[in-house]
Amino acid sequence: MTDDASTSSVSGGSKSGPAADDDPGPVNALDAKPGEVIRATTGMFPAAAVSSGHHHRDPDPTGKRLAILTLTALGVVYGDIGTSPLYSVKEIFGHLYGLQPTRENVFGVLSLIVWALTLVVSVKYVSFVLRADNRGEGGQFALLALIFPRGTPHSFTKGGIFVALALFGTALLYGDGIITPAMSVLGAMEGLEFAIPSLAAYIVPITVVILGTLFTVQRFGTDLVGKAFGPITLVWFITIAVLGLAEIVRQPGILAAVNPWYAVQFVQANGSLSFFVLGSVVLVITGGEALYADMGHFGAKPIRLAWIILVFPSLLLNYFGQGALLLENPAAAENPFFLLAPSWFLVPLLIIATLAAIVASQAMISGAFSTTRQGIALGFIPRLEIRHTSKVEEGQIYIPEVNWFIAVGCLVVVLAFRNTSNLGAAYGIAVTGTMLITSVLFYLVARIRFRWEPWQALLLSGLFLTVDLFFFGANVVKLMHGGWVPMALGLVLFLLMLTWKRGRALLTQRLNEGTMPIDLFLDGVEKSTVHRVSGTAVFMTSSADGVPPVLLHHLKHNKVLHERVLLMSVKTADVPETTPAERVRLMPLGQGFWRVIATYGFMQTPNIPQVLEVVDQMGIRAKPMETSYFLGRERLIPVASRPNDRVKLSRWRKVIFALMSRNARGATAFFGIPPNRVVELGTQIEF
Repeated sequence: MTDDASTSSVSGGSKSGPAADDDPGPVNALDAKPGEVIRATTGMFPAAAVSSGHHHRDPDPTGKRLAILTLTALGVVYGDIGTSPLYSVKEIFGHLYGLQPTRENVFGVLSLIVWALTLVVSVKYVSFVLRADNRGEGGQFALLALIFPRGTPHSFTKGGIFVALALFGTALLYGDGIITPAMSVLGAMEGLEFAIPSLAAYIVPITVVILGTLFTVQRFGTDLVGKAFGPITLVWFITIAVLGLAEIVRQPGILAAVNPWYAVQFVQANGSLSFFVLGSVVLVITGGEALYADMGHFGAKPIRLAWIILVFPSLLLNYFGQGALLLENPAAAENPFFLLAPSWFLVPLLIIATLAAIVASQAMISGAFSTTRQGIALGFIPRLEIRHTSKVEEGQIYIPEVNWFIAVGCLVVVLAFRNTSNLGAAYGIAVTGTMLITSVLFYLVARIRFRWEPWQALLLSGLFLTVDLFFFGANVVKLMHGGWVPMALGLVLFLLMLTWKRGRALLTQRLNEGTMPIDLFLDGVEKSTVHRVSGTAVFMTSSADGVPPVLLHHLKHNKVLHERVLLMSVKTADVPETTPAERVRLMPLGQGFWRVIATYGFMQTPNIPQVLEVVDQMGIRAKPMETSYFLGRERLIPVASRPNDRVKLSRWRKVIFALMSRNARGATAFFGIPPNRVVELGTQIEF
């Protein structure tokens, strides 16, 4: 659509970009010559536009600041992996594999758990992947923008395959976002069997009520709840550490399981069964991918510090404690986590576990909102409604469509699987798939960004891939037992995102085919007697050159032009945020026409009225009550592909794209344009 100006990508990380230029050009745009680019100065921006929100904190915080960030990171980053002890050991020694809690098996499984946490989380994510930041931001889309800063290939060339992998990894995260709340809250609620047996029959209804309430309150924002995340999770980690330590004191010999030789002996003794057991061992590292995805909120240093000082030791103590309990009482395999606690502490533990599960769920939901906004900005997801729930924090957002999509999926999963044992078969495959893709993309980052030698990048990435492949393979065998749910969801979302991106590229080609060169148009305006009326007209366009089709339709039907005409394009840079000095560029075209290019990062939400405030200060009168906005609204008619199409799209995918386009949020609301100042002109386009 001609009013969709947010799908183009520009490089924002180069020293030769706007941020590197100390001379902003003439302050008064009226003094500039046609074709001269004028940049806004920082002082021209409203306070809201200058604020950098919550991103890109001090890369090296110290003292009190570091302590606060580390505490806050506990809740947002480690809520998921922190609640894994609720169900991980229980599932490993559950009825699925028939694995008996003998001394050899307990030591072997504990050794696998220790080294899974060490190799995947401590070495891969904490030591290396956190280095691959895009101006402090992490996640699959940030990684994609880091590897391909000039835009995304449209065909499955070598680069296109990696782009597809990144998209599929992102799609799998949505499946993870649906299963994580269900698994965490169900795992906590299963403690009712021991704390309050009379309520055991109501585990599923109580879980549904808790999750339903959690999704319902999302529209109010997570600011207040978010402040409690860190303290709640701190109490949780201290609690599980103390519970585990108390059992270790009674069975100190269990600490010998840190020896990897026990894992080797377990594999040798159990053969193929050990491979299937890995499918449940992976439950201890679910949430590890959040370390990278949430890096932009806190920075790498607080995340590393929280892991080393508290999270890793607490998890190890609890897992060793559960192992010691199984040696002492094999019947505790029914639920070793809750049976670690003395009877008088079961109810308090249930409350703490429930709060921790809610924190873990909230972190995944907020992460889905953030990922969706990145996808919209980079042109992989249609425009959706983005509500800012905080006047202070840029990242506090709420996306209704995403919230209710996850809510419905989550509640269906709870009602379908009903307990963590059944759900464990579906859990893990999305996480391991994402981790596998991250390892592949890390190789590219190491070669392109870190400038490593091929053998260095291949050696380390190969190690990561080997571990990931074992875990992923162990989960693939669970496809028929529920693992198909996140995979099917991931495939559908991947197809939709790729269809939207390629459909946008095809539609842009169609629009550009009929675009008139701006010079030819201006020559016609100069020679014509078209009437000019007072005021400013803004024509939204996704093209940075040529004449927007909506302008030609306006002139054809209304036969007038405004005194000042702004051709407005919104571009998305390959960085999380742009500075005010990078954001607005103005170019005089002559005949009262100006081209305005507003560049935002993929973690920012464009705001056109704020851009026009800056333009007004640059000398081009653009007062709110004197400015009209002209948008194009197209009715798309899918037709057969043409030989000259650079992007090929099958007919059925064009139908899907047209349906997505029809239901995408309008440019008026998405760009913050006052609806009472908008004129929409419709047209039909065959594509």
